[in-house]
Amino acid sequence: MTLLNISKMGHPVLRQIAAPVSDPTSAEIRELVENMVETMTEAGGTGIAAPQVFESKRIFVFFVSEDRAKVEAERLGISIEGEAAVPLTVLVNPEIDFIGNQIDESWEGCLSIPGLMGKVPRQRSIRYRGLGLDGKLIEREATGFHARVVQHEYDHLNGVLYPERMTDIKSLIFSSEVGYQKADE
Repeated sequence: MTLLNISKMGHPVLRQIAAPVSDPTSAEIRELVENMVETMTEAGGTGIAAPQVFESKRIFVFFVSEDRAKVEAERLGISIEGEAAVPLTVLVNPEIDFIGNQIDESWEGCLSIPGLMGKVPRQRSIRYRGLGLDGKLIEREATGFHARVVQHEYDHLNGVLYPERMTDIKSLIFSSEVGYQKADE
């Protein structure tokens, strides 16, 4: 496996609409995904999309730790039982549908925008589907942090970075300063 360079905000690859993948089972795609996972892990991320490693392909990988899912569920006041860990997931050519119209605003960071975080409104609940590396369909419903991560990574496939989703640019701050923000902001 190889650590890949991460594209930073301002690079054109992050503004493109990524191309669909014709064969998610190919050796080329498997190698790319392995390298993406290694790169994400090394960088301390919870998700990474192919455009973030200079590949304009409709692929992203992510996971949600149980601790992070529960913290976000408590913050949102939703059932903790429904918020479990999500194992490492690879989605090729994903699609998202929104469930309901509840919007939650929370802090997001991005490997392509190092050192900064911003408050981003996202749909609370979504349904998503995509292909795994075996070519089989993956379909899930997600709420809370799980839904937020999927929407964030999906945006990368459409050339959108989280600051474009923010409603108040004043909440774009250095990651080190998040602790100074009120918990209910």
